[in-house]
Amino acid sequence: YPSGNLAIIVVREKKHLICIVQEDKLNNAEIQAVFKSNGRSTCYYPNGAVWINMSIQGGQYLDQEGSRVRRWTWPNSVMSSGPHIPLSPIFISLNRHVGVRILGQDKITVSFLAMGQQAKFSVGTKVRVSDVGRLPPPTWLGEDELLLLAFRVRILRLFDRLRGCLNFPSNEQWDKIKPPAYLITQTLKILQLCTTSDISDELRSSVRAIVNA
Repeated sequence: YPSGNLAIIVVREKKHLICIVQEDKLNNAEIQAVFKSNGRSTCYYPNGAVWINMSIQGGQYLDQEGSRVRRWTWPNSVMSSGPHIPLSPIFISLNRHVGVRILGQDKITVSFLAMGQQAKFSVGTKVRVSDVGRLPPPTWLGEDELLLLAFRVRILRLFDRLRGCLNFPSNEQWDKIKPPAYLITQTLKILQLCTTSDISDELRSSVRAIVNA
């Protein structure tokens, strides 16, 4: 960035390349996007919410509340079920210097523009039909599985709150008690699964209400 902070990193992890976009910040910079050469990529809103999530089957575009705005499947997605949903071109700005353009599975570009100079990174990929035996299974979960996970975390949080109430009988202390880190992590994972699973918006809202109650 013009500030001197690192903007884009490209690293190798075994056989795959990973392109990471960071915010313009010197310390503790948040990740704004991750693009992997195996076809899995995610872009984030400034508040950390998932913006775009892509896999070798297709992708989803979400609003800042986590509701799905649109969904698509790649034309050569050999494991996708149901009708093919075409992609409408997507152009987003992660920040004032970095933008993302998505025109196809192999036509995804990260553009960096600063001080009159531009750099472009091609981060798309193409899944060949011969790769069908090596494709990982879809990550979308069914409705029952998501509801069970949500109720499990909700029950664990209630037990944790009960222990907190016994340790701190005063009502003034209850609101200051935070759930343990592992429960916060599980809650975030379930919310992430809500965005990547093929479920109705009504069920998605119900799961969020359960874990956030």
